[in-house]
Amino acid sequence: MAIVVGYVATKEGRAALKRAAEECVLRGTKLVVISSHRGGKDFDADESARFESELERVKGVLEERGLDHEVRQLVRGNDPAEDLISVAEQENADFIVIGLRRRSPVGKLILGSNAQRILLDASCPVLAVKAD
Repeated sequence: MAIVVGYVATKEGRAALKRAAEECVLRGTKLVVISSHRGGKDFDADESARFESELERVKGVLEERGLDHEVRQLVRGNDPAEDLISVAEQENADFIVIGLRRRSPVGKLILGSNAQRILLDASCPVLAVKAD
């Protein structure tokens, strides 16, 4: 079993990663960190290098904490929601952790499209974490 977390280098992504790591310690499970990008012409070599550097930093932090983990950067043309749900199913995940950002009163009526898809389509529980 594992916990799957969607990670982007934002305060929401960091909050999700922190909570997912805490849950892994409590449950004694593996952490699978997913950084998903559509790719294509908007994802150039410089951007790819920045993401890889950030993921190396994340790996270092998880290794320091002694967590059993795996970090995957996926650039397959899928929506991040598709990638997270797919990996969660492959890993038989206990649950998925995602970060949510604060929204305006009007924005509260609609979750982000990826968050909504994950909440509605995942076959396992989803823990949504707000950033501080």
